[in-house]
Amino acid sequence: MTEIANVFIGFDTKEVAAYHVLCQSILEKSSIPVAFTPIVLSNVSNIFTRERNALQSTEFSFSRFLVPYLSNFEGWSLFADCDMLMRTDIAKLWELKDDRYAAMCVKHNYVPKVETKFLGQVQTKYEKKNWSSVILFNNAKCRKLDLDYVNTATGLELHQFKWLESEELIGELPPAWNWLVNEYEHSEDASLVHFTDGGPYFEEYKNDDYSEEWFATRERMLHVQQR
Repeated sequence: MTEIANVFIGFDTKEVAAYHVLCQSILEKSSIPVAFTPIVLSNVSNIFTRERNALQSTEFSFSRFLVPYLSNFEGWSLFADCDMLMRTDIAKLWELKDDRYAAMCVKHNYVPKVETKFLGQVQTKYEKKNWSSVILFNNAKCRKLDLDYVNTATGLELHQFKWLESEELIGELPPAWNWLVNEYEHSEDASLVHFTDGGPYFEEYKNDDYSEEWFATRERMLHVQQR
């Protein structure tokens, strides 16, 4: 049976293009079928009821934790922020799934270099910063993330994986699968790059590493063949 990569992507009305370009970058390199689900606040308003937090920099800051619920707590699902670009076959990431873990992510250990990011928003600093921007969820082992918990838990409880009984349930992905632009040096081996300060579609970040690749992908995303 062919496995389908279930990919959930955070959707933000301030950066709509980001979602579509990330999808394009995944689709054009994938050797396996991919199913996309954008997490759009207006689409989940009947189940996601928590108040907007002043520190939230994106509309999907907390709604990302709905992924296991939206997956019926079955199989594996990937969550990724929209401000990313896939540079290789997602099948390579799917091969890293390990049933010993409830969730897998890149375990960044850094302090952000900047105080503000896109649109002048505060760059909050906390333990496990950016771990939750790419998560492979082993959904059956994430049952704590029911609607009540996702709607009421604190931001740190969610983003620091406090919903797991043990740190040992967090598997580690290689850094290439959440390569932080401007925080890490340019690398040709980066598989999934993350424009964490701001995507190249924002004027002040249009010349950042990998921006040319992002704009080229956008052009392919807009492609039609005329008669």
